[in-house]
Amino acid sequence: MSSATFGTRPASPAVIARTAPLFTGNDWDFDTIRRIHDACEAIAGPELGLSWYPNQIEIITAEQMLDAYASIGMPLFYKHWSFGKHFAQHEAGYRRGLMGLAYEIVINSDPCISYIMEENTATMQTLVIAHAAFGHNHFFKNNYLFRQWTDAEGILDYLDFAKTFITRCEERYGHNAVESVLDAAHALMNQGVHRYPRKKRPDLSSEQRRERERQEHQERMYNDLWRTLPAKSPTGKPDPNAERRRALLELPQENILYFLEKAAPRLQPWQREILRIVRHVAQYFYPQRQTKVMNEGCATYNHYRIMTRLSETGQIDEAAYLEFLQSHTNVIRQPNYDDRSYGGHNPYAIGFAMMTDIARICTEPTEEDRAWFPDIAGSGDAMGVLRDVWANYRDESFIAQFLSPRLMRQLRLFHVTDDPDKPKLRVEAIHDERGYRKLRRAFARQYDVAWLDPDIEVVDVDLEGDRKLILHHKVLNRVLLNKDDANRVLQHLADLWGYDVLMKEVDTTTGAVLKEHTASARPTFF
Repeated sequence: MSSATFGTRPASPAVIARTAPLFTGNDWDFDTIRRIHDACEAIAGPELGLSWYPNQIEIITAEQMLDAYASIGMPLFYKHWSFGKHFAQHEAGYRRGLMGLAYEIVINSDPCISYIMEENTATMQTLVIAHAAFGHNHFFKNNYLFRQWTDAEGILDYLDFAKTFITRCEERYGHNAVESVLDAAHALMNQGVHRYPRKKRPDLSSEQRRERERQEHQERMYNDLWRTLPAKSPTGKPDPNAERRRALLELPQENILYFLEKAAPRLQPWQREILRIVRHVAQYFYPQRQTKVMNEGCATYNHYRIMTRLSETGQIDEAAYLEFLQSHTNVIRQPNYDDRSYGGHNPYAIGFAMMTDIARICTEPTEEDRAWFPDIAGSGDAMGVLRDVWANYRDESFIAQFLSPRLMRQLRLFHVTDDPDKPKLRVEAIHDERGYRKLRRAFARQYDVAWLDPDIEVVDVDLEGDRKLILHHKVLNRVLLNKDDANRVLQHLADLWGYDVLMKEVDTTTGAVLKEHTASARPTFF
């Protein structure tokens, strides 16, 4: 692996005006990469008004790209058997020609790390640098979710600490013991995030120091909450201290990994720290799950603008521009619903189409646009509006506010309801004003994590009896959890808790309990 780091120095207008090509043919070297980066920077800053973290470009092989796939794209990460499994799956598919590899992977860190394939042509290196090192980089630095939930400056140091800590645990407690905790924590990863803002922004750079302080505190302090099993009162009435204990446990609690880290009675300090590590990693990726369309739309729109400008100024020739257009067209292709290759909505296609449409509304609005978007229609400042959008929205709110009737018609979107209690499908929205609004709400909801992720909370602990942990799954639209998956994940939860676990699936409209799942802790876990 080879790398180069680039700062954010301002570019001179002379760089933009140059007419000599940055490269000829497909070959490139590190000087070419630097020229490409500087040329993209000269357009991204002065012309597009983007701001970004310093760039670190890493040149990697196909095998290293497969390895990055397996470890969720992180440059430093602890070992786990699932990463090897994913590597084998991806490698087999790649060798058989059943899948291609991404041209790049970009890391939300400071400096921002962009992995680019050494097999890429010079044109593709230009494209991926424009896409990742400036498009994604700008979005990471400026979007409110990433500013609120992630610590780009501290993530690399934290991953180094996490890798070292888990390695030490394997040496001290055994590989199997550590793997059991990681298996259980990974199973609960999607239920290990805070979905609402906490009191302060995470400071991952101090986690190594705080880990030692937490361990020393555990050794000094006595956990009175779990000192004895609380006895029931002779009258059979609830223990008056039960509500106080629930308050101390912060119930109800949506972040299950956080609850287990703080309150599971049988976990050792090193096991709690592993839960904390997995929880921080889950929280780090939480904004990315909510901004896939916007993030890819931002990167794709900016790479299109940068590559087009490089062509206009003669810095890439016609052959290179045609190669770029072919790749760009493939990236934003959206198959129809009846196409065999259809796999849902392509975030690149939806994102790029919406960004381009917003730019059109700002510069060439129709009367329909003025009625639907009075605040931005005809403003003339397309990049100013787009930068504001990239900074202040997530996919669900972005689509709910900026998907235009014109684009709905172009994409041929329609809303169909599939009610299992009815024999036929029903078209719920047509292309009129009322239908557009209904269609836009329904489409935006498909990107709302509140609807996509199961809403599961820890609601109570049987403090007066067998310490059974009680959870509620708030059921929306009568969609229950898959029985086998729920039971497997609940078993991991019971193992970490150390006692029995009961989960009730509760209808949000009637309050009725639709189904119950139970699991008992396995004595071999610890």
